[in-house]
Amino acid sequence: MYSIGYDIGSSSIKAALVETATGKSISVVSEPSIEMEMIAIKNGWAEQDPNDWWLHICNATKRLISENKIDVSTIKGVGISYQMHGLVVVDKKGNPLRNSIIWCDSRAVEIGQKAFDALGNKKCSEELLNSPSNFTASKLKWVKDNEPDIYDQIYKFMLPGDYIAYKLSDSICTTISGLSEGVFWDFKKNNIADWLLEHYGIDKALVPEIKDTFSIQGKVSKQGALESGLAEGTSILYRAGDQPNNALSLNVFNPGEVAATGGTSGVVYAITESLSSKESTRVNNFAHVNYSKQTTRIGKLLCINGSGIQYRWLLNNLDVSSYEEMNDLAATVAIGSDGVTIHPFGNGAERMLNNKTLGTKMSNINLNNHNKAHLCRAALEGIAFSFVYGMEIMSSDGISPNVIRAGNDNLFRSEIFSNTIATLIGQEIEIYKTTGAIGAARACTLHKGDFDTFGKQIMNNDYVMGFKPSETKSAYENAYEKWKNELQQLLKNN
Repeated sequence: MYSIGYDIGSSSIKAALVETATGKSISVVSEPSIEMEMIAIKNGWAEQDPNDWWLHICNATKRLISENKIDVSTIKGVGISYQMHGLVVVDKKGNPLRNSIIWCDSRAVEIGQKAFDALGNKKCSEELLNSPSNFTASKLKWVKDNEPDIYDQIYKFMLPGDYIAYKLSDSICTTISGLSEGVFWDFKKNNIADWLLEHYGIDKALVPEIKDTFSIQGKVSKQGALESGLAEGTSILYRAGDQPNNALSLNVFNPGEVAATGGTSGVVYAITESLSSKESTRVNNFAHVNYSKQTTRIGKLLCINGSGIQYRWLLNNLDVSSYEEMNDLAATVAIGSDGVTIHPFGNGAERMLNNKTLGTKMSNINLNNHNKAHLCRAALEGIAFSFVYGMEIMSSDGISPNVIRAGNDNLFRSEIFSNTIATLIGQEIEIYKTTGAIGAARACTLHKGDFDTFGKQIMNNDYVMGFKPSETKSAYENAYEKWKNELQQLLKNN
């Protein structure tokens, strides 16, 4: 028997076929063959057609079935991961009324900030655990204010994963985790944030029915089966936003466990049972996939915009052929890069730096002594230092990591990068080879509650290696303190 998992990104759709009993990945495909279009009608806007996601979901599903010669009746569950914070609005027939306003669209920033100030920073931080900011609720308010004819036709709003589940099942529903990422959830009352909806003038009837994250959320309808290639009646058993799902894919569920990603941007996603939100303007707080009204599990999400994009910039602008060559060059230089420092904040405003835009700074370069190897080492260390700095911010909300787990398809493959972080935080970093689509497929078994077996499947199938803290800690600490002191000066002067 098999499960199928989808990961709805803004550049592509990934679909994974997994053997249910063992959690073994059978096949992963990506659609379309070229990157999906992002519609930017105005500067700062970003939209996509939800039916494009559906088209690519259907194409990917049919590919998995055909290429692996699978009898569709043996696929017993569907799991869905999706790009967070997007807005889809549909009419009574379930048709999208406009393009989806996706996660990186910034049109509602001012709306969210005005609500944060009007409602009270303390109230928002304590009850929403976030500022309304540019999240889904603020985007819906933007539609209400700027497209009233469309708003008046809205039957329900959805997140991207909700829409795909609807297309499969003809059933409109969402989850607490999903509502929290849209900042619709009041953690103090453990219910819909009615007061935020009232402030925005949004009818509570627009909120979809709430289902448990791990449950039968719907079944593939006749039409859903016809279009996707799945069997009618196949259960949809899981859905979550991409960062909570990434944590699930790495077996991160409990307080002290941390999932990290070092792709184009960097993400630290740490689990806590505390509702503390001292850093709500710099760190986002969402209901994790195993949050319930009885058991508090909060995912604290810190994003570092200038992460892998910094290393990629060096790849494109230095006389090097690959990341491997860069890593080898970096290894020829001592810890601390002989004084060269790089602050990798050149990818827009950094939320963890209170939305300051510093740009990338390369400092202390001696043209007689330093070369591209020093730049490679300083870049890896600078990005690693930014992760450690972010974790220090999160520690003020009570985060004390006991393990960090990361995927094997990003910066964490670099020994220098991972050893630097592991040594400075004093915890091992475990590396796993997995994807969000595989995690979503495996999660189809969790409605039965067997998290131990789920974790063993990840360890048996995905574990690659671990990076333990180095005994030469003082050299790392000295380099980090130098980097951090320079960062404080940059922040002071900005």
